[in-house]
Amino acid sequence: MTALLRYQCALLLRSQRWLPPLVLYAAVLAVGVQAGQPVLDSLGYAAAALLPVAAWLVRICVTGEPPAARACVAAAAGPARAHLACVLVALGAAVLLGTAATVVVTLTGAPVSADHATRVPRLPAGTAGLLAVLVCALLGTAVGVLTGPPLLRAPGRAVPAMLLGALLSVVATGSPAQAAVTGLVTGSQSGRVPLPLLPLAGAALALAAAAAVACALVSRRAP
Repeated sequence: MTALLRYQCALLLRSQRWLPPLVLYAAVLAVGVQAGQPVLDSLGYAAAALLPVAAWLVRICVTGEPPAARACVAAAAGPARAHLACVLVALGAAVLLGTAATVVVTLTGAPVSADHATRVPRLPAGTAGLLAVLVCALLGTAVGVLTGPPLLRAPGRAVPAMLLGALLSVVATGSPAQAAVTGLVTGSQSGRVPLPLLPLAGAALALAAAAAVACALVSRRAP
């Protein structure tokens, strides 16, 4: 598996297809996050913006190989392991982006509540923001897995489904991402720093289930 991960990482980096989601994420943060804003609000925004980026990175990774190369890798390592390596590399890239954003936002945001009446410690706030980023990265990766090959192959159906799934994952009641982001916003209003551990567990389970379904299906469809 280590060799597969290195291979997929090198493929992603050399393709430079990671640049559009990186630019999009940076642009969204530049518009929505300003230095001096309450730190928990900014961290919630940064986490929510990462979810569609994570889904996009999955699509980039699972469609990045030419068919002949994909067939060779699947024959050598097994189609399920090859597909799982793509998913894990996409997740790692999303977590890396989210972690960098969390550090920047934590350092530049104002360590106060939304009404500026209560001080919010930076380290606990950054920890909560990082956990929210992990929740959104995990759930966004799950969305990308469920709306990409082998479940949906045609871009005309897969891309709209990915965008809709990402949107619902952020705003739908009961979603781990919605719970994590709402917790940060609510914490900013009260001055208390929440730790979204339950949403993190839910997002991890969602990704595990999605990856299991996709890997089983790709193995079944392999020649």
